[in-house]
Amino acid sequence: MPEFTASRIMQDMLLIFPPVAKPCEPPAGVAMLAGALHAHSVPCRVLDANLEGLLWLLEQPPAATDTWTRRAGKNLPHHLAALRDPQTYGSPDRYARAVRDVNRLLAVNGRERGADLGLADCQHPHLSPLRSADLLAAAEHPEQNPFYPYFSRRLPEMLDGVRVVGFSLNYLSQSLCTFAMAGYVRKRFPGLTVVLGGGLVTSWMKRPGWRNPFGGLFDHLIAGPGELPLLAQAGVAPQQTRALPEYDSLPLRDYLSPGVILPYSAASGCYWNRCSFCPERAEGNRYAPVPVPQVLVDLQTLTARTSPTMLHLLDNAISPALLRGMAETPPGVPWYGFARFDEQLADLDFCRALKRSGCVMLKLGLESGDQGVLDALRKGIELGTVSRVLQNLRQAGIGVYLYLLFGTPAEDEEAARRTLEFVVRHRDAIGFLNLALFNMPAFGDEAGEYGTEPFYDGDLSLYTGFRHPRGWDRKQVRRFLAHEFKREPAVAAILRNDPPLFTSNHAAFFAGR
Repeated sequence: MPEFTASRIMQDMLLIFPPVAKPCEPPAGVAMLAGALHAHSVPCRVLDANLEGLLWLLEQPPAATDTWTRRAGKNLPHHLAALRDPQTYGSPDRYARAVRDVNRLLAVNGRERGADLGLADCQHPHLSPLRSADLLAAAEHPEQNPFYPYFSRRLPEMLDGVRVVGFSLNYLSQSLCTFAMAGYVRKRFPGLTVVLGGGLVTSWMKRPGWRNPFGGLFDHLIAGPGELPLLAQAGVAPQQTRALPEYDSLPLRDYLSPGVILPYSAASGCYWNRCSFCPERAEGNRYAPVPVPQVLVDLQTLTARTSPTMLHLLDNAISPALLRGMAETPPGVPWYGFARFDEQLADLDFCRALKRSGCVMLKLGLESGDQGVLDALRKGIELGTVSRVLQNLRQAGIGVYLYLLFGTPAEDEEAARRTLEFVVRHRDAIGFLNLALFNMPAFGDEAGEYGTEPFYDGDLSLYTGFRHPRGWDRKQVRRFLAHEFKREPAVAAILRNDPPLFTSNHAAFFAGR
């Protein structure tokens, strides 16, 4: 990556979070960058173009004249208000109807503009976010993007006086819109410095042999945290003090949630960092936690500033030390996040202390209910401990969002059935389920052991196909999930609990109901 130069001192920056991602909470990445820049007196603006763009698209009168579309358009204000109303979350049917109608209206308006759109995705019939040539084509013809009428009006307003514009690209669903917006900026405002960062960009840049195909569009790409590179671009030496994320300039009351969800990251990387096939390990991401006392102070300060309804801890896994800190010094607001099955959670009194601290739900990655598979994946999990944790969380009144992973090299159909049996035995302690198919990281140490082969057609793909050593291929896994796993009555009942489209981002509001 080329070094930043301090050619422009104390210049305004605009940080953009592009469409499409779930519009339920403010983007943590740009808030963290804004906090760091403002702490160093660097002028900065923030634009959540994802939230604004989706709301703009919903407000456009659809060309379709069928009865459903007319009714959905008429009811749109009521549906949006319902998703911001806590009472709606006491009625799953009313909630699901609002979500599905809003999503379907987006789909109708998206199709009329040449894209497959929803609250959580954006796809193009011919352009793939996995092909750099297609992303550059999206940049070359921004007027073909479904959000073009929105951003071609909004960006000139926001770019007045700005010299650096940064895009935060975290999900594949944002890729085509990000490049369309960047292409528009490059054509309309050729003198601006255009920067691209975010989680997805970091993953691209950490691929072995990475060569930047976007040099004509972006002046700089950033891998990893962007605070220091942006401060260098502004010609400012970083201070030793750590800045809080800044959410004040974001429209906190407009997100589709029953109050403000405050996202907070207490660490980058994963404290366990030993699992086989882990993307964090494949990318060489190191664990870098914020000291627990500082986290607790940050949370107290941020909750006082933003008055959130829910705190969302973004860590890959909340460390045992932070869990103890949360139990001893509650943040004063309900909270949820990812954790690992460990002996600490196998202590019922500790789980009850977590509940008293405001913990309403924990997301837990089990992956498999077969001990042999867990051992092969180096998960560091004992099924006996898992059983105790699940029962303790149930008794403490903390919801469980359980993540399972099928089709790993260590699994076969019999092992998958043991996972099914485990879920059925613990059905009373599992509130929600996420069922995922295994994807082999293309550049991890283990990939070459299994005869890799093309998986996705694209030079930006992060995953590869592989020959399963037990013949348990993706087609067989899908058949098992569809015809056996999901048809088990106990599993089907749990799956019905999952909030449509928003899934784990809204599940905490339903946990314990």
